[in-house]
Amino acid sequence: MKYIFLLYCLLISVSGFGQKSKIDFKRIEKNLQDSKSPYNYEKLIFKFRGLPKSIDTLEAQHLYYGRNFKKIVSTEDADFKNLTEAFKNKDWENSIKWGKVLYYKDPTNLDVLLILLRTYDARQDASNFVYHLSQFRVLADAIKSSGDGKTEKTAYQVNTVGDEYILLNMLSIGQDYTRGSKAVKDGMLDIWEKEDHKIYIKVLYLDY
Repeated sequence: MKYIFLLYCLLISVSGFGQKSKIDFKRIEKNLQDSKSPYNYEKLIFKFRGLPKSIDTLEAQHLYYGRNFKKIVSTEDADFKNLTEAFKNKDWENSIKWGKVLYYKDPTNLDVLLILLRTYDARQDASNFVYHLSQFRVLADAIKSSGDGKTEKTAYQVNTVGDEYILLNMLSIGQDYTRGSKAVKDGMLDIWEKEDHKIYIKVLYLDY
């Protein structure tokens, strides 16, 4: 396997995802905390870890956007820095070690999943690669279901700037695009533009 194959797999996943739906963040927060809800966080994480391919659109949205209401791993955490350092040095053993630590703390972290994918790709570990690829697709499809990126009102919505750049890579938006930004309700709207082509992405800053 090669990294280009990974990107190809992700492009197939997100390019074919057609269903769009308005994201109700308050409902997501309530459902995650409700032990009787089918969208309760513990129930969804159990399914995400065990049968990621069975996750539907609403479940995927709860998993991805629910990160705004959960304690998550920060890129400033020591363990995350250990992971990125091991990956940068191609220390695959420690990359997997720290990746697993962070995955169990924060299983829907796209940065962690992507590093694990690239590490298992380098190690030619097909089983773990395919497993985490299924999970990555679930979260990528949640982002794609949030809009079509063609207008301000239908902008893709992402949790972090890091997730925005992962989405840009999947959409093949490169350095030949220029970015403009403006503050909007609950976030920052980035407009990526090349000639007459524009992509709108909203980075969420929820505060309620």
